[in-house]
Amino acid sequence: MKRGRFITVEGIEGAGKSSIMAAIVESLEHRGLTVCATREPGGTALAERVRAIVLEPGAETISSTTETLLMFAGRGIHLDNRVRPALAAGSWIVCDRFTDATRAYQGAGRGVSSDFIESLARAVHGDLVPDVTLLVDVPVGLGLTRARSRGNAADRIEAETVAFFERVRAHYLSLAANEPRRFRVIDGMQPLEQVRLAACRAVLDYVDAQGNTAS
Repeated sequence: MKRGRFITVEGIEGAGKSSIMAAIVESLEHRGLTVCATREPGGTALAERVRAIVLEPGAETISSTTETLLMFAGRGIHLDNRVRPALAAGSWIVCDRFTDATRAYQGAGRGVSSDFIESLARAVHGDLVPDVTLLVDVPVGLGLTRARSRGNAADRIEAETVAFFERVRAHYLSLAANEPRRFRVIDGMQPLEQVRLAACRAVLDYVDAQGNTAS
């Protein structure tokens, strides 16, 4: 049985990742592929409990280092119980965020050492790297306006400053520039339908290049 493929979708708040992921899943399933959509932090019942610790505001503080450790704890649970078994069974994983998000948010945003983050990445997922990463890029002002127009109470990260998100966005773009074979940058300022089409086209181009179909 062929190993499945690992696709991640990255971007700041308000980039439209949820809608884009749904379109990608539909496109892959139309090709006859088995697809598992998931997210980080979270993705399993236990990992979602870690997500709540990380994101829900509360009376106790969480340091940047502790936040990073929690992200990787949730990631390890998610990988062990959902991602690795699905890949081994031949499923394609479409994941809302992965370690690139930690590099951008905890690394560039919070100022956590990149050496520390990479040491945790090696320990938790070793050589497991996404096959394709879509970075849906939007200016910070637009992304935050979209995110805050939903009417939901901001979580611990969504409540951060514009300067924080500017650092996150800049680092995402730097990661994409440094790994052009893995990353596909999608212009998130386009109308939503065009963003969806661009994202699906990027993924299906990869599928065609790999000859991966169920037929």
